[in-house]
Amino acid sequence: MTNRERALNILHYKNTDRMPAVHFGYWIELLFEWAEQGKIPRELAEGWRDGGEIDKKLDELIGWDFNWACTVGANNGLMPKFENKVLEIFPDGTRRVQNGDGLIERIKPGRTSIPSEDDYLLKDRDAFEKLYLPKMRFSPERVNLEYFRKFNETRPMDRPVGLSLGSVLGEIRSMTSVVGMSYLIYDDDEDLFAEIVDTYAEMQYKCAEAVLETGAKFDFAHFWEDICFKNGPLVSPEIFEELCAKHYKKRCDLCHKYGIDIISLDCDGVTEKLLPTWFNNGVNTMFPIEIGVWGDQFEPARRKFGKGMLGVGGMDKTALRKDKAAVDAEIERMKRLSAMGGFIPCPDHRLMPGTKFELVQYYAEEIKKIKI
Repeated sequence: MTNRERALNILHYKNTDRMPAVHFGYWIELLFEWAEQGKIPRELAEGWRDGGEIDKKLDELIGWDFNWACTVGANNGLMPKFENKVLEIFPDGTRRVQNGDGLIERIKPGRTSIPSEDDYLLKDRDAFEKLYLPKMRFSPERVNLEYFRKFNETRPMDRPVGLSLGSVLGEIRSMTSVVGMSYLIYDDDEDLFAEIVDTYAEMQYKCAEAVLETGAKFDFAHFWEDICFKNGPLVSPEIFEELCAKHYKKRCDLCHKYGIDIISLDCDGVTEKLLPTWFNNGVNTMFPIEIGVWGDQFEPARRKFGKGMLGVGGMDKTALRKDKAAVDAEIERMKRLSAMGGFIPCPDHRLMPGTKFELVQYYAEEIKKIKI
């Protein structure tokens, strides 16, 4: 069987010969760390990206079958992006920068964590209509029609390939910051915020529609959200349902029309309170199912939603920084979850600095031994 057949069979509760060894990429700092240790050639660290040729070379070195984060789609973000520019440099080397979403961030030298949000441009209707609305409109230039018309002839057939559906709220949160989103929703102008969500969602729907109308075929479709943290959602579930449910349904219905029945969504943190909005409107695959400090989220979701709730992820990647015993414990847990069906183990996010190369090799080898 090919790895594509293995993955799709598992997610459709069909027989397969073995579990594929699936991953979700790396922190770039880890790849340079491995290069310094002599584990991989430096050029593999310098040119890596999800699903690219270097990613495949790393798969061969380590023993992975494929990276789940293999999706393609239209240019469904702000177009054009804002200029990336440095606004201020502080004595300690911290830079205050404006990024492509119009968010102002403070980036500290030597830090590899997410930059702190300092300010934002999308504060009111004037900023929306003058700065953002022109960048959120659909245009044919967003879709490479020639590429997608030839897609079925050129796409890889040895692994699943997904259609990128964009986001409903996560990317807007990236524009406003968590603080700015909260002010717009609760204090400043909730009608404006709803209009922003609707405008952005309609553009992304039209992007997905234009891609699918070319006849391009996909194994799954995929949303990115990142709208939760370690204590739950960054927005109330009631408001999330009111603002977002209709947009998930519209895009998922479009996918169903074109024969796509696996629709996954990437959201970090504790997702439990938002799962009903996603599941009831067509999203059926949790990813990457972070463990964090709160523990497994897949088994409770399966008990609540039944076999229609699928999963890719759920393996505590921090075990790969520890020792063989910690990895073995995770593999045993993955065997138990895999026996439920409709679940593919995968490290619960990108592998981070300090991850041990030999433990990753060992995990990839052992996960292939799981029989379904």
